[in-house]
Amino acid sequence: MYLGVLELPWWGYVLVTLALTHITIASVTIYLHRHSAHRALDLHPFASHFFRLWLWLTTGMGTKAWTAIHRKHHARCDTEEDPHSPQVKGLRSVLLQGAELYKLEAKNPETIERFGQGTPDDWIERHLYHPHTVLGLGVMLAIDLVLFGAIGLTIWAIQMIWIPLFAAGVINGVGHYWGYRTFQTEEASRNIVPWGVLIGGEELHNNHHAHPSSARLSHKWWEIDVGWTYIRVLSFLNLARIKKTAPRVRRDATKNSIDHETLQAIVMNRYEILAAYTRAVAATCLRESARLQSKVPIDRKTIRRWLRSHDHQLSAEERLRIESVVTASPTLTTVHTMRVDLTEIWRRSGLTKDQLIRQVEDWCRRAEESGVLALREFSLRLRAIR
Repeated sequence: MYLGVLELPWWGYVLVTLALTHITIASVTIYLHRHSAHRALDLHPFASHFFRLWLWLTTGMGTKAWTAIHRKHHARCDTEEDPHSPQVKGLRSVLLQGAELYKLEAKNPETIERFGQGTPDDWIERHLYHPHTVLGLGVMLAIDLVLFGAIGLTIWAIQMIWIPLFAAGVINGVGHYWGYRTFQTEEASRNIVPWGVLIGGEELHNNHHAHPSSARLSHKWWEIDVGWTYIRVLSFLNLARIKKTAPRVRRDATKNSIDHETLQAIVMNRYEILAAYTRAVAATCLRESARLQSKVPIDRKTIRRWLRSHDHQLSAEERLRIESVVTASPTLTTVHTMRVDLTEIWRRSGLTKDQLIRQVEDWCRRAEESGVLALREFSLRLRAIR
């Protein structure tokens, strides 16, 4: 029994450990994240309960607490009220103490009640999973020891640190601090590709924040969402029903007018359109800042950061430096004003669709008459959206 029921070569234990931890991350991304927190898919009761059981055994996390904390993260993202923002609490704190931050917020009854609605409240949740979280971890330890002997303790320890390290640390920490941004969302979310296999697609964090209710997190052709692959398999087996995926920007080269279809596409894809605007005007802005270098010196890195960020994401010093350059150039002033006006269109929720359409038309007209070629070309592409 010292060796356990299953006697494996060293690499066999490595593979088993990776498989067990992978089931855990799949349970988090499919069940807790995409199903429970965002309702991007429905799960068959059999699949749903398997994930609940596995998470009880391997993490001790409750569905209601995790769901509530994650929903609050989206509602208060990168502010003082965000339970785990590296922009506020520091990367080191979230990366190394993510599990502690989760436990601290789980003790906040207001968070749980306000954001934890619609989660399981059946007999097994009330009498076993919620009150006896430590018991689940102990059962998993016993299973590992019986199956693998003494090495089972090491396997169990790795299982216990997997979610605190990758989910609470890497995703919540690095995912809001370092990586690339496909969408210009109003918080600091990033995509961190290299960890895809280990964290089930959750590395595509910026994509997720742009479209939180999408069951699919990948957007670019080369991005791999492992969790989405599993969801498709579950769907094929009638164990899951996909409710929503992120929309795609489509264009019709023959279209040159703004209609209800265009307006809906702009609002639904606003962060992607804002990123496209940045790409469209980047070269113009960099040339203009270089022309002003002798009068108002500013480095290209700051200009690029200005183009890719919302005003509240810049420091006071950065805003002052950029303002000195923008005000010295009619071209940069126009680009900045048009960007602000574009973002205001989808924030005006009190207007009717017809009023918003007229505002988009007016924006396009001003862009085309601005004398800035990049703005004119972007406006024509905007009109072609359907």
